[in-house]
Amino acid sequence: MKKFRIFSTLVPLIAGATAVQAGTMVVTASNATANQLLVFNTAGQLIQTDSTQGKGGASGNAGGIETNGDLVAVVNYGSQSVSIFERQEYGFQFKQVVPTVANPVSVAFGGEHLYILGATKVESHHIDGSDVNSTPDGVVTLLVADGSAAQVGVLPNQLVVTEKSNTIETVNLLSDGAVSGVPTLVLGIPAAPNNMTPFGLVTRGNDAYVTIAHSNEITLVRNGKVLTVIGSGTQNAPCWLALEGPFLFSSNSPSMSVSRYAVYGQKIVQDAAVAASLGGDPTDIASKGRLVAVIDGGGHLSIFSIDEDGNLTLLQTASTIPTAANGVAIVLDTQ
Repeated sequence: MKKFRIFSTLVPLIAGATAVQAGTMVVTASNATANQLLVFNTAGQLIQTDSTQGKGGASGNAGGIETNGDLVAVVNYGSQSVSIFERQEYGFQFKQVVPTVANPVSVAFGGEHLYILGATKVESHHIDGSDVNSTPDGVVTLLVADGSAAQVGVLPNQLVVTEKSNTIETVNLLSDGAVSGVPTLVLGIPAAPNNMTPFGLVTRGNDAYVTIAHSNEITLVRNGKVLTVIGSGTQNAPCWLALEGPFLFSSNSPSMSVSRYAVYGQKIVQDAAVAASLGGDPTDIASKGRLVAVIDGGGHLSIFSIDEDGNLTLLQTASTIPTAANGVAIVLDTQ
């Protein structure tokens, strides 16, 4: 009887997860009180849900879920923790909960570290194989630290962080990758009489592209300075960014659209004000493997393919995500 009970619990698990084992996946989080990882295939089908063993509640942020190979990190704002999942043969398996020093809003992988941006602090956790150390090897308090933290990104030897209280800052990394010291304010942040709201960002090499949402602008930050500022034209409030090859994509709220920019050197050139239309106000965007995924407050996950000219073709829209869903990321097929 004991052997039979064990076998009977395994059968539905394997049967339900077989479809998860191969193919590129898109992941988001329900952001509910009982937070869940939600896994979709590129046809927009929900194929797996799994408890994060934490509480959601994040809002007004970007990068609340991030991937690194087969690892997925998900913020649990309400329970002050980050959950780690690993892609296995039969789907994504919960691995561990990492406690955080502040309520987490954004995560980023870099080298052998997981970087966690909280409402008032940013911290670093060393990764050994697929195990994330539960104890941070560095903690740095943000410049403003008023709870307006939005997103963290990784640059060579430093992090870049946005706080919506008109602050873009960098945080130095030690030689082993741990955060250290006091943040440095990025020079040349555009000035305006209104709250500028630096928000979403994406990094590549030495470059960080950062949105200034309430001013309808996108900036290029390099070596601690704003080098380029461009307006978003007819589209309002570019908030979140994704980068694929020479193309930068912004998801714009409340215009409910995705814009496309060509980026090279210090140039940011808008070449499609509306590259795609959405069914609701976007709340995050991600790209990888010539795919773009966007979630919006209307409860949609939209998945697009990207051609060589940067044109977006809608593959599928899933209307099955919670309206409070937070963060989106793409996990490439490793089979």
